[in-house]
Amino acid sequence: MATLEDGVSPTQTIVPPGDPIENPRRRDYLKIAAVSVAGVGAGVVVLPLINSMNPSADVLALSTTELDVSAIEPGQAIKASFRKQPLFVRNLTPAEIAEADKVPVSSLRDPQTLEERTKEGKTNWLITLGVCTHLGCVPLGAGEGENRGPFGGYFCPCHGSAYDTAGRIRQGPAPKNLEVPNYAFTSDTVVVVG
Repeated sequence: MATLEDGVSPTQTIVPPGDPIENPRRRDYLKIAAVSVAGVGAGVVVLPLINSMNPSADVLALSTTELDVSAIEPGQAIKASFRKQPLFVRNLTPAEIAEADKVPVSSLRDPQTLEERTKEGKTNWLITLGVCTHLGCVPLGAGEGENRGPFGGYFCPCHGSAYDTAGRIRQGPAPKNLEVPNYAFTSDTVVVVG
């Protein structure tokens, strides 16, 4: 047993007689190495599991739709698909814009201005889902020669819902305007929906 008279300093390791320790820090290094290997092993197991929860490439491809609208003339509309739903993209003429702007918003069932339904500086581009808000039918008006209804926008012949040139409900049982999805113009002629 060591005593003060033996001259043991406070930083010295006291070793029982017959149990020599060559390197007292070696055990600490082994503990750190074991914990590090366990951490890396856990990461190797958990990261692929977490990565498998990400959406697949086909799901990501369906989540957005990129459209080149350069070929759509004023007054024309096209039908596209967005997340397996019809998407109407319409290039409004100045007369259609003026007609939409002159409607008193307070008289609308679902009051919205054309400006609120389009992007700033792109009020001629009306982009809506092509789903009637009554029962989910696909209204007419986006195809060539289709009946646009009494307000020149879209018309659902199933129950008589009529939308104006801004896609706002004006007549019939539909309670809401045609839904405007999230979209952004990435250039003057390319729009990304979703």
